[in-house]
Amino acid sequence: MPEYTRRIKRALRRKAWAGFDALVSVFPVSWRERAEPYARYLDMLVLDHLVVRLAFPNRHRLSDEAWRAAQPLPHQVRDFARRGVKTVVNLRAQPQSSSYLYEAAACRKAGLKLVDYRIRSRAAPSREEVLGARDLFAALEYPILIHCKSGADRAGLMSALYMHTRQGVPIAEARHQLSLKYGHIRQADTGVLDDFFDAYVAYAEKTPVDFYTWVETVYDPEQLTAEHHSKRWANRLVDTVFRRE
Repeated sequence: MPEYTRRIKRALRRKAWAGFDALVSVFPVSWRERAEPYARYLDMLVLDHLVVRLAFPNRHRLSDEAWRAAQPLPHQVRDFARRGVKTVVNLRAQPQSSSYLYEAAACRKAGLKLVDYRIRSRAAPSREEVLGARDLFAALEYPILIHCKSGADRAGLMSALYMHTRQGVPIAEARHQLSLKYGHIRQADTGVLDDFFDAYVAYAEKTPVDFYTWVETVYDPEQLTAEHHSKRWANRLVDTVFRRE
């Protein structure tokens, strides 16, 4: 049901933009060019719910070389640049969205590199996503900002992987980057990310093995996803109150 609801929301959003295009098509091109930035900014604040990020950016420092946050607005991108950030890692990867277009423009103006690395929050991460994250952390120019939409789930997963990979923090401790402190709700579909780290910790307690070796040789993402059970109230909270996609 949550996935069906998200599809409806995306369809309504597309129809809203189609309606805007139809409305402004009767005006001169110059007028349309002037109107579009305002419409996209409104789309970013209202339809993508970033107005919430004005008061709650969910910004936290991971180390001297890394931050985690919710989707930043343009002025927040500039603020991160002033704090020394060199690279922004976008976990949403929605290149046609208004939020992405404003973020990309803000990064260009601030001299930041924008890297897209799309991952999921409602299914167990694939081996390719986890091993790719390890390689990504080795290639980035630091300091970095890691963000998704709310800064809770995908950012939590990547922050835990960052803390383990770059800072040497054990997974048993790094997994706490997924917690209610950051807005992560384990009882929802997004709790499958907790299951991922828990599965490794439980296995390593009986059979000591390096985390990435476990990912390559033991980990079964399909089984983990199938075995995860969420609570309806938690999914409703995540989808309707926190407005995550």
